[in-house]
Amino acid sequence: MNKNPYEVLGVARDATDADIKKAYHKLVMKYHPDRNPDNKDAEEKFKEVNNAFDILKDPQKRAAYDRFGDAAFANGNAAGAGFGGANPFGDGAFHFNMGGGAGMEDILREAMRGFGFGDFGGASHGSGAAQQRGGRDLLDEVVIDLKDAYFGKTHTVKFSSNVQCEKCHGYGTADGKPAPVCPKCGGSGFVHTRQGFFAMETPCPECNGLGRKIDKKCSECDGTGTQHKQRTLEVKIPAGIEDGARLRLAGQGEAGANGASAGDFYLDVRIRPDKRFERRGNDLIMRIDVPFTTLALGGEIEVETIDDKKLEVKVPAGTQVGEKLRVRGHGMPNVRRGGFGDLYIDVAIKIPTKLTDKQKKALSEFAELKSDKKGWF
Repeated sequence: MNKNPYEVLGVARDATDADIKKAYHKLVMKYHPDRNPDNKDAEEKFKEVNNAFDILKDPQKRAAYDRFGDAAFANGNAAGAGFGGANPFGDGAFHFNMGGGAGMEDILREAMRGFGFGDFGGASHGSGAAQQRGGRDLLDEVVIDLKDAYFGKTHTVKFSSNVQCEKCHGYGTADGKPAPVCPKCGGSGFVHTRQGFFAMETPCPECNGLGRKIDKKCSECDGTGTQHKQRTLEVKIPAGIEDGARLRLAGQGEAGANGASAGDFYLDVRIRPDKRFERRGNDLIMRIDVPFTTLALGGEIEVETIDDKKLEVKVPAGTQVGEKLRVRGHGMPNVRRGGFGDLYIDVAIKIPTKLTDKQKKALSEFAELKSDKKGWF
């Protein structure tokens, strides 16, 4: 029979990954064969330490051990190889595949729920701890102008959600400290029962699946570790953000129950169509009516950019309607790589509807000077 991996490493059942690694490195240095030549006891200890670490470093293996103990690795199966050949429940029980993918475990899970039995989930129970009720993710949406997307802005979100109880620091206990490990389930949050030839696990009745037994509940949150309050978040929208982008604020969602991790807050960003500019990636396109004489003879036009700057843009002689003039570096900021896209001026022409006699005469003279019968263009 394998020794208890927690006892081998000298850590508690609710030890963090960092605590486990620290204990492992300390012991492996102590019992390393190079430091203990010809020492059979040290060699055996070295193997035990490595076996224990192999179980506890892997979330699925650790969860399996916490739920089934040594039975999870019975019949000579290597830790973490899954239960597909081992029988963690004893004779007559089904073999569940914990390695992922659809297996008998997935088929039975829903069936057992229908009969009021517990969930068989593998890693969903956490890395050796109880299945804590993590906080929900929250989602909101904001609609901004293209100019806001150019400069970036801070968006204020006001909403109500569960937050960590200030009095008990989220633990749900009267003294504001973590509750002791439940003695009935050993901190796993589950107990093993048998119904005929079915062996299964159900939430621990002593701790309601928390893995910790709260004797005296916090008076503010009644032992849940959370309170419902109004909240305000300041979300920084980066310059150059694209339409449909989703921003994530880790840990800013709803608080988890009894010290479980909080969810995340997501903000979907939509950008209103702009009257002057069309956006294509990081480039901007604007349509400008240019006088016919400027197109024909060449010249300059004044352009107002999205950041309210006025530029003089050169128009080459003979520029055709529909051509695009490129102004480098006056598009949208590139939120990923830095720098800016370009501004393209879509050349158009506005035909005057009212002409003075002098203008009509000048155009008539120009028409008479055309070189062929196909027209000016």
